Amino acid sequence: MWLICKKEWQQFFSSLTGYIALLIFLVLNGLFLFVFPDTSIFSFGYATLSNFFEIEPLILLFLVPTVTMRSFADEYKSGTYELLKTWPFTPGQIVSGKFLGALLIILTALLPTIIYAVSIQQLSNTGGIDLGGIIGSYIGLALISAVFAAIGICSSSFTNNTVVAFIIGAFLCFILFRGFGAISKLPVFSGGWDYYIEMLGLNFHYKSLSRGVIDTRDVLYFTGVIFSFLLITQRNLLKSQ
Repeated sequence: MWLICKKEWQQFFSSLTGYIALLIFLVLNGLFLFVFPDTSIFSFGYATLSNFFEIEPLILLFLVPTVTMRSFADEYKSGTYELLKTWPFTPGQIVSGKFLGALLIILTALLPTIIYAVSIQQLSNTGGIDLGGIIGSYIGLALISAVFAAIGICSSSFTNNTVVAFIIGAFLCFILFRGFGAISKLPVFSGGWDYYIEMLGLNFHYKSLSRGVIDTRDVLYFTGVIFSFLLITQRNLLKSQ
């Protein structure tokens, strides 16, 4: 499993595309946080990272499918998946290795953004920022990244076209993150059902973690979604054998 994880890491950084994707990710974060007037912290009268944590999942929504779109699609297209099946790994170990490799890349991309929190802390002259909320938000981002990685790998396992894998992955990530919240606002679901429908979406549980309270129900939700998509991927690989 760790050999596959290492292979995913090396494959992503073996070309200039990987470095460009991470650079664009970090530049976009910087632009939203410090430059664009609607989201810049300089437009507010106090030090806050709330806008950063609101926008970050939407940026990850495009970054993560970029990382995962080649996971199986490239293997199918180049024929190396047939070679991979000869290795002494079960489908579950292959899926887990690719998932951990993709997640490691994404968390590596998120790591430099901690500099933003340190910068805001230094800019604040009122005692600093809410440390509990920051930690909860980063835990939420890590869990969202894991969910998006599982979705992206699952999408890649159904096609040998990386572009199709990206589109399907990004679409499913968007639906799971924002779709249920949008559906819950329909008038037909008013009166109680709207709350339960919104609970099915990632954004509901991410907001809960962003308050700085680590609720086991939120963690179990993220864990359940991750394992569900990884299980679908594993079942799909078993069908192809």
